[in-house]
Amino acid sequence: MDIPLQRGIYACWFKRHIDIAASLIGLIVLSPFLLFISLLLLFCNRGTPFFIQERVGRGMKPFKIIKFKTMNDKKDASGNLLPDAERTGPLGRFLRATSIDELPELVNVFIGDMSLIGPRPWIPEQMARFEPLVQEKRMALSPGITGRAQVQGRNNLTFRQRVCLDLEYQRNLTFYQDLKILFGTFVQVLKREGIDQCQEVFDHTSGTIPPKDPETRGLRGNQARRRNE
Repeated sequence: MDIPLQRGIYACWFKRHIDIAASLIGLIVLSPFLLFISLLLLFCNRGTPFFIQERVGRGMKPFKIIKFKTMNDKKDASGNLLPDAERTGPLGRFLRATSIDELPELVNVFIGDMSLIGPRPWIPEQMARFEPLVQEKRMALSPGITGRAQVQGRNNLTFRQRVCLDLEYQRNLTFYQDLKILFGTFVQVLKREGIDQCQEVFDHTSGTIPPKDPETRGLRGNQARRRNE
């Protein structure tokens, strides 16, 4: 079933101009804070303060996402990186818990790789778990710093649930919905919920994962599983 996008004046024109203005203002206003965090990470991690990784963008085109680096590069005697938990210090945990590590993505928004609101950009390996048509539908919009899935469960949701919510977001793309998501994001950050990945983000252990029909809305039989269940 094809999922048409609403191509109104907001989606076609205002959304991108709002992204440019908001990201530029954010970078200017937050520049002293971003510089301070960069220097702290430079000292604590003894290396670059930024984490740069390839993600899948609009139209399935790859781009480099920019985030604050929350883990150091410490290795064991064999030269292998230590487990994530051992490489994440107090500062890194704080940045993740408060989502401050996402702030450098404002650069991605300003240059056009991302939007303030949209489906979260995944690494190619995560996208490859879905059928090509599903991948194309999900990435018909620019990926966002936050999105529908982030305010309705964040990492407590399986990847299939996130796809369903992302497709539903596309069908109902309006300025009002983006405002609701933006407000909901601040609430989620304050509550600090869904930071850790749920144990079974993929509901199938092998093969591709077909998302349920987004028109079902309820996502019955596919409830989020919390980490400590």
